[in-house]
Amino acid sequence: MDILKLIKKRKVFFDGGMGSLLQEKGLKAGEFPEMWNVDKSDVVKDIHKEYLLSGADIISANTFGCNSLKFDKEGTYSVENIIRSGVRNAKEAVKESGKDAYVALDIGPTGKLLKPLGDLDFNDAYEIYKEIILFGVKENPDIILIETMSDGYEAKAAILAAKENCDLPVFVSMTLGEDGKLLTGGNAESIIAMMEGLRVDIIGLNCGLGPLQLKPFIGKMLEVSSTPLMLNPNAGLPRSEGGKTVYDINSGEFAFTMKEIADMGVSVLGGCCGTTPEHIKKTVELCKYVEIKEITKKDLTMISSFSKCVYIDKDPIIIGERINPTGKKRFKQALIEDDIEYVLNEANTQVEAGAHVLDVNVGLPEINEAEMMEKVIKELQFSVDVPLQVDTSNTEAMERALRLYNGKALINSVNGKKEVMDEVFPLVKKYGGVVVALCLDEDGIPSTAKGRIKIANKIIKEAEKYGIERKDIIIDALAMTVSADTSSALVTLDTLSIVKNELKMNSVLGVSNISFGLPNRMIINSVFFAMALDRGLNAAIINPNNEDMMRSYISFRTLSDMDEKCMDYIDKYASEKRETGIKKEGLMSLEDSIVKGMKERAKTATLEELEKSEPLEIINKKLIPSLDIVGKGFEEGTIFLPQLLMSAEAAKAAFNEVKNHLVKSGQKEEKIGKIVIATVKGDIHDIGKNIVKVLLENYGYDVIDLGKDVDPDLIVNTVIKEDVKLVGLSALMTTTVPSMEETIKKLNKKVPDCKVFVGGAVLTKDYAKTINADYYAKDAMASVAYAENLFKVSP
Repeated sequence: MDILKLIKKRKVFFDGGMGSLLQEKGLKAGEFPEMWNVDKSDVVKDIHKEYLLSGADIISANTFGCNSLKFDKEGTYSVENIIRSGVRNAKEAVKESGKDAYVALDIGPTGKLLKPLGDLDFNDAYEIYKEIILFGVKENPDIILIETMSDGYEAKAAILAAKENCDLPVFVSMTLGEDGKLLTGGNAESIIAMMEGLRVDIIGLNCGLGPLQLKPFIGKMLEVSSTPLMLNPNAGLPRSEGGKTVYDINSGEFAFTMKEIADMGVSVLGGCCGTTPEHIKKTVELCKYVEIKEITKKDLTMISSFSKCVYIDKDPIIIGERINPTGKKRFKQALIEDDIEYVLNEANTQVEAGAHVLDVNVGLPEINEAEMMEKVIKELQFSVDVPLQVDTSNTEAMERALRLYNGKALINSVNGKKEVMDEVFPLVKKYGGVVVALCLDEDGIPSTAKGRIKIANKIIKEAEKYGIERKDIIIDALAMTVSADTSSALVTLDTLSIVKNELKMNSVLGVSNISFGLPNRMIINSVFFAMALDRGLNAAIINPNNEDMMRSYISFRTLSDMDEKCMDYIDKYASEKRETGIKKEGLMSLEDSIVKGMKERAKTATLEELEKSEPLEIINKKLIPSLDIVGKGFEEGTIFLPQLLMSAEAAKAAFNEVKNHLVKSGQKEEKIGKIVIATVKGDIHDIGKNIVKVLLENYGYDVIDLGKDVDPDLIVNTVIKEDVKLVGLSALMTTTVPSMEETIKKLNKKVPDCKVFVGGAVLTKDYAKTINADYYAKDAMASVAYAENLFKVSP
């Protein structure tokens, strides 16, 4: 039976951990488990069969960590040979077991951050995953499993590779931290929005945490998902006993919690690190006959950024209109001159003013719109945390933006013209998004509300052919200038009423169009805006920097019982200095440029500061305090990793200008202390290490980065040679933690006065203690705090 049909009939079960069982069979510290597909295929097959006999319906090929960044192109341990051997072993295990079961081609993360945060290009990530899939499908797996993803952007590259290069069901499983967030800031809702947009077949969570810790997060996903969900937790939290990694939940406790999760409505259940055939056996026994809950379609209009989900619903939202060259001379100049920082500044200003979404339009005849759209989307989507509206009639620009967009975008727009629908709807279907439907067609814009609704219905009907649901369409009733036709505002307002009350759909409006050709346009705009909101307008494209418009918006929400205890109104206006009109453009301070991640402005601001202040004063009173602000925001969850890294890059640019000044003046740059960092033997995942490096360097430390897959002896010898007092070690995988423990033992023996801090997805504070680490850094900022304490640094 097709696996997706089976999931509708009963609970379906994955296998459990592979790496920990291979360790029991003799896998050495630092040895790649995927190599056993070739060297010890019988052992791998035996583990698969143990899971099958325990009741698993799906077994994952031992291919999780195999990619071209880690293995050769040719030879015994080539990517192709390991991938194909892994799938073949799993298929043979199923055959030998005599069971009806499915094989998943298991695909894990590359271990790198994607640009602009890291050094791996999105398209290069896509090619890495495409290669894995093309090799894997030669052995006829049943499922593509993309798992343990801590970055939605990387997951998207893998999903597109799967969708475009095979026709197998695609299961995607993300990894959350204790705060319920991805490494790059996404949460349960943003995961669902993006994955459903990309039409993933099964969405889930795995690794990182145990079932008890993941239970509330999967519960939140159940509230918003219209797609079946899966959960493959760890066997609780890890610790080390006698050099061996063990977990704190036994099979019975694991199964008990999984039963509660099955009762909640999760369709597919299994295990990850630390789980064994016994964990799966008991889970199957308790959960197999749990009644299937039909997956209800959630009528939620959701868009998302890398970190945030925005609902288009009863509570209206603001779409900032300023990233658009129409009528904006300075913005046109910025596009022509490739001044991306100006665009980023416009974005940040609008978000600060209250925009929930940003419209992005870069159409100019003087430039290549598709190239500029791609460039702006790449930079913009990590500079601000709100979703973006891709605004273009150029389908090449639209596709390039949607392909690279890290989330579920708002798409502006489609209309009732057949040729436009034929071009736009396939893109919406493929990449996901909520599409703006303009009430116009080949015959123009109807002069009546009835005529506009007729076009809206035509668009809705055509969208159904592509599987695009009504919830993913918002109707633009079209605001036409009243100076040309004084009845046009009423037609627009009547259209809004019908959209809300008869179509039961959401609406959007470019509000300021109403006043073209009139003096003092803001008077008309703000009153029309209030009238439109009263008729049910859900999303308004306006300038959020304009006080008149925002006063209408905030007042409407307060008067419509959308502002609990009037707190938004009070916060905004209790101590307001009476200012009207658009905020004047000014030069951003050095501190603000760092906080907002504006690299070019940070450079020029530093040069300006150097004309009036001493270098050390700039570092201690401006640069370090700015980083501290960002760090505090990161710790409090108001700033996410992409913004942290963008700020770090801006700070680095500022530090470089200070350094250049010191060199020219004959002074020496003083480093606080030396720190060695490395990803341990057998582990190629260097995301965490690289983030730590960037931040430590910005705080003035001399960081010696030994890279990834580093032998313990190299670390020890470097520490001795360079007289280093602090070492940072990173590990992502359960199978590589023994290498970390071995490294710490050697450091303690050879250089006992050297302190060691550790970090990584598989570690906890208690686990760090059991392997004799001096400090567990839960994130990059914690590493900085420990270093500052050790070297007695105060900014």
